[in-house]
Amino acid sequence: MLRAVNVGGRKLPMARLREICGGLGWKRVGTYIQSGNVVFEAPGQDGPLEQALEAAIHAEFGLDVPVVVRSAAEWAELAAANPFAQAAREAPNRVQLIVSKRPLAADAADKLMARAQAGERVEAAGGGLWFHFPDGVARSKLTPSLIHKACGSPATGRNYRTVLKLREMLES
Repeated sequence: MLRAVNVGGRKLPMARLREICGGLGWKRVGTYIQSGNVVFEAPGQDGPLEQALEAAIHAEFGLDVPVVVRSAAEWAELAAANPFAQAAREAPNRVQLIVSKRPLAADAADKLMARAQAGERVEAAGGGLWFHFPDGVARSKLTPSLIHKACGSPATGRNYRTVLKLREMLES
């Protein structure tokens, strides 16, 4: 998952991203929507794969884009760990999973819950942070910079509908 692409003038076409990944020797490359979701098969560990794609994106576009890689098994565990299952069934766009490059700070959820408003909930589960935004994410005071600081490293989020679609893509 790429953080903050195709927003604020940071253009990165998904077709070109698939080509870049193929150029790295990765197989079965696919993308989902325009927000930097890419699935692929490649040998290696998360860290070196992240670094390879970050370097390739910088070389091609001049952008410094944090990349977060999770294996298919890790993604399945994250998806299954959703502590807001009922809310996700009712309004999947109001439940969001945040994953960070490095392991989450132990107190990340507590720090964010202290700032939550209007019924917002935050829980650490499955190695990620899960958020329920009953009034929608756009009105939340839990900003990306606040979330990154609490996580202890760059992080990126996907709504529950995208979490499920990526799991489906990884399983096929």
